[in-house]
Amino acid sequence: MSDSTQNLAVTLFSEILAVDQLARSYLTRVLPKGMELSHFSVLNHLAHAGVERSPAQLARTFHLTRGAMTNTLSKLEWAGWVHIRPDWEDARRKMVSISPSGIAARDAAVVAIAPVIAEVVDTVGADRVRIALPVLREMRMKLSKDE
Repeated sequence: MSDSTQNLAVTLFSEILAVDQLARSYLTRVLPKGMELSHFSVLNHLAHAGVERSPAQLARTFHLTRGAMTNTLSKLEWAGWVHIRPDWEDARRKMVSISPSGIAARDAAVVAIAPVIAEVVDTVGADRVRIALPVLREMRMKLSKDE
């Protein structure tokens, strides 16, 4: 790898990490009271999936330990935003689904964060964002294969 490629890579990842930190900070401030970004992420995933997931599947999806996912799911269950039940085929496992109040909480979060995200896209330009998305997706796929 040439020095210029290495410098480009370091600069790219520095920008990605900075954007990640700023986005997390800002979104955390505008989420509905009591909701953390990790809660929104799980609720959004379950809402889009439309099917139950096991805690292990969710942990893999979010690249977390099972313990970290269990902690998040416990908070979501306490809030009434997910239902956790035994797996009927394997009593050692549990299955997680989003509850009606979880859907409402997720929808409220989308309403809160959508203007923030839309403002960034408007500022950067929708065409430039469309150009960047395939590159970011490809990078995500490469990084997820390396884990």
